[in-house]
Amino acid sequence: MKLDRLGRDTVDMVALVKEFDNMGVVVKFMDDGISTEGAMGKMVVTILAAVAQAERARILERTNEGREEARAKGIQFGRKPTVDRDKLLELHQEGIGATEIASQMGIGRATVYKILKELEFKLD
Repeated sequence: MKLDRLGRDTVDMVALVKEFDNMGVVVKFMDDGISTEGAMGKMVVTILAAVAQAERARILERTNEGREEARAKGIQFGRKPTVDRDKLLELHQEGIGATEIASQMGIGRATVYKILKELEFKLD
């Protein structure tokens, strides 16, 4: 187990280590090569837990900054808007080809064919 996976934050980690210690359980972190055995082990785990918590907070800050920059540049997040099937069918019935429909609606030509096939089964 990795040290930063044991608890949500430093306080949680210290509480868990204390609870395990009261039960006589020693936690060994194989990736980090440390354990909660002895006073020094508990101190090292506490310090590393605090460092891990600070690093998680910094990562979150950088992620949010990146999102804000992307939004400022006009990048949109989330699912793409759904295709207006009525408009697609209307364009198809007007005799407009799949390539032009795809271009006008901002979707792929394969999507046009797929939706037309779905609509054909519903219309029958």
